[in-house]
Amino acid sequence: MTLRDRAARWALIGSIIGGASYIASWPMDLSQAASLAWKGSGVGLLAVYAALKARDRDGWLLAAVMTLGTAGDVLLGIQFIVGAVAFLLGHVVAIGLYLRNRRPALSRSQQALAVLLVPASVFVAFMLPADRAGAPGVAFYTLGLSLMAATAWTSRFPRFTVGAGALLFLISDLVIFAKMGPLPDTFLTGLAVWIPYYGGQLLICVGVVRALKLSRDRLAA
Repeated sequence: MTLRDRAARWALIGSIIGGASYIASWPMDLSQAASLAWKGSGVGLLAVYAALKARDRDGWLLAAVMTLGTAGDVLLGIQFIVGAVAFLLGHVVAIGLYLRNRRPALSRSQQALAVLLVPASVFVAFMLPADRAGAPGVAFYTLGLSLMAATAWTSRFPRFTVGAGALLFLISDLVIFAKMGPLPDTFLTGLAVWIPYYGGQLLICVGVVRALKLSRDRLAA
């Protein structure tokens, strides 16, 4: 194992520790800077992991997705709209990555899920916020998010990691929008946001990295 690979392994371990332990920070009386740094450590170290594993354009696109996700994590706590824009830019980059790696053939059920996911997600997101003035913006953001999830599902990357991770990300954000409406802001709803979000990002990152490595190994064989 090279020094770069060892560093990547420790970045991944650090990410899991940071992402899992962030929940423990919620009842602590931390400064905003400390809280946001802890929050950003999970996906931030995934960005480091992806960059250390990058060997081609697809690898660097993944690193960019994780970097923009980190920016979104931190900026949401400072200015919500700016954080949402960072996430949306990450979804756009991810869509590009997944379209570059389209699956050659899809079953009818896979096609149906990809086609129905976008309008269904946008409709649900639009209906959730209590402040109806913000509903169009929520729907527009969800359009990018659901397209990301749909293209992840139809990419050549493994569905049990990358596809599932993208769907978890979508679920997490729908819970956030539900908290803007009928869902109370409690510890449990916080878990329903953070666990699918970080777990989804982890699955996406590890799944893409491993798939790209497998492709390189096959070409080298």
